[in-house]
Amino acid sequence: MQVVNMQDAYALCEADGKQELVDMMLVGDQPEGTWILNFLGSAREVLSPEYAEQIRSALTAISNIAEGGEQIDHLFADLVNREPELPEHLQELVNHQK
Repeated sequence: MQVVNMQDAYALCEADGKQELVDMMLVGDQPEGTWILNFLGSAREVLSPEYAEQIRSALTAISNIAEGGEQIDHLFADLVNREPELPEHLQELVNHQK
């Protein structure tokens, strides 16, 4: 969700035309326009606009699939046509086994 305005320890936030009063205690006051990850009425993380868009695309894909849609590749542009990457700590294990 995106912060519309702060109201003490809460923020009026909006996404997809819906507004919600969100508890901001875990992330602190945020300026208007900041993207936050909202879970059960509480902001859990401040997001970059790029990461917020990735999350929103993934949620749209889930919704499309639930409604019977099949075309979701465009919603995962950052993942399509690239090889999976191991986390650094796992890549070290693979390198040691060679």
